[in-house]
Amino acid sequence: MQNLTNNILGVSALLSIAVVSAINPVSAAIKKEVSFESQGQVLVGDLYFPDSYKSGDRLPAVIVSGSWTSVKEQMPAGYAQKLADKGYAALAFDFRGWGESAQGSPVPLKYAENPQAKTQDILAAAEFLSAQANIRSEHIATLGICASAGYAIDAAHQSAIISSVAVVAPWLHDKAIVNEVYGENIPALLQATVNAEESGEALILEAASDTNEQSVMYKASYYTSPTRGAIVEYDNKFSTFSWKPWLSYDAIQTASLIKDPVLLVHSPAAAIPMGAERFAAQGGNNVELIMLDDITQFDFYDSPEVITEALSLVDAHFKISMR
Repeated sequence: MQNLTNNILGVSALLSIAVVSAINPVSAAIKKEVSFESQGQVLVGDLYFPDSYKSGDRLPAVIVSGSWTSVKEQMPAGYAQKLADKGYAALAFDFRGWGESAQGSPVPLKYAENPQAKTQDILAAAEFLSAQANIRSEHIATLGICASAGYAIDAAHQSAIISSVAVVAPWLHDKAIVNEVYGENIPALLQATVNAEESGEALILEAASDTNEQSVMYKASYYTSPTRGAIVEYDNKFSTFSWKPWLSYDAIQTASLIKDPVLLVHSPAAAIPMGAERFAAQGGNNVELIMLDDITQFDFYDSPEVITEALSLVDAHFKISMR
């Protein structure tokens, strides 16, 4: 599995990465650490409020989730902080097996990119928010970035609590896109999960590196730059239990099923825009796709200007679509 960056993120031209100096844009949001359970395991999150928040206020809420392998302090925090500045309560949290959240049983979830499990965690986050006295339980939405776009959409489809969903720089793949991106490497990647299942123990890989060609994301600058995503909280690990659930996941099939309004914000210069286009085509009038010019995948993660532009669209969508 040499130089897996091209296998995972597609050819380097898909990303066309531009360096941004700040991890998160400046925000005056108030942050409160919270915890809640998913499938009996404790998840840890940060709940952001506007700096004008007063006791007794009831706010609309957004669950913010990030790219694969990410933790809450990376792009989820950047978007959650700015959503709080716009008047929302915004929750960024660590999925099971990642960051500060539960690392134990079931073992296959530790450092595993498991779409079904992560969708369950977003559903648990919605249940948690709906029970809070300072949250308007009828106004809860999800915002998924990159890989978690599919999880956010799936959670919205499955939940009666979530009333609207937006995704930014969505990595949405189906079988055809998986075959296009991963190609001849698919059998070896799936076998890595089979080996982990048979032995009961995964191989834990370095998620991102500028020097290790066997890392899952080789020379992916957002994840390797200390001024961007290579923060102390980042696990930078990837379990081989990930490959089967990830490669078999169809993030586009929900397009024709979901009843909640969906906004997709993407760019032709970012990763696999064909996935967003395919989702929008299958979703019909219920799905809106906005393509921004010349914005790369990693720019969507931490460029203050890009986050501001994307969230202006997301905010407008939530204001008219939240029940």
